[in-house]
Amino acid sequence: MTRKLLVLFLIFNLSSCAELQQVVSQLPQGGGVLGNTEIASGLRQALDFGIDKQVTKLTQKDGFFKNELVKILLPEELRKVDKTLRDIGLDNLADEGLKVLNRAAEDAVKEATPIFVDAVKGITFDDAKNILLGSNNAATQYLTSKTETALYAKFNPVIKNSFSKVGADEIWNNLINKYNSIPFTNNVNPDLTDYVTGEALKGVYTMIAVEEQDIRTKIPSRTTDLLRKVFALQD
Repeated sequence: MTRKLLVLFLIFNLSSCAELQQVVSQLPQGGGVLGNTEIASGLRQALDFGIDKQVTKLTQKDGFFKNELVKILLPEELRKVDKTLRDIGLDNLADEGLKVLNRAAEDAVKEATPIFVDAVKGITFDDAKNILLGSNNAATQYLTSKTETALYAKFNPVIKNSFSKVGADEIWNNLINKYNSIPFTNNVNPDLTDYVTGEALKGVYTMIAVEEQDIRTKIPSRTTDLLRKVFALQD
């Protein structure tokens, strides 16, 4: 075990502050030891950066629609609608149907940041320990566990209202009516609000995971002294 890993092991496994202080005081000066406050602060900073950089992108026009990582497609059972419309030359109508789903998600994600900020503020030293020594998406998993229920409750009504605001109801009625008028097809009447809410949530966590992966694996992505110090411990 290297000296750096030994230090990290001792910091994370001694149970009392007195024990921790005793060990730290016995280490040579300049050893780069980080206290629990700095480690937790580093994890908070990494998540704040991910939220600011990646989640903000999703709130922009085409933040979902032109991002292949998170673009919302039709649910599986409705993809036949999209294919059938394209097969008969109604590509523009099919594109409009997809676009309004993604526009609704872009609207909803604007509600996410305050919920994420509260979750990040609540990170404890134990949380930081588990995140730092966890998988490459451990921070994203933490945020998911702390925010998913609250985000769903925020996103769902926004998406429902957004469908109305951008004319999704009219577009989807037109699209489905066109599909239902095609001979030998089975009529469908989808309610897509819950589906798009779930897809919007997945998109948000996907983009945070992208930023977390960068910070964990690419030293140039650690753009502050604190990030460099904290994530050096997991290298």
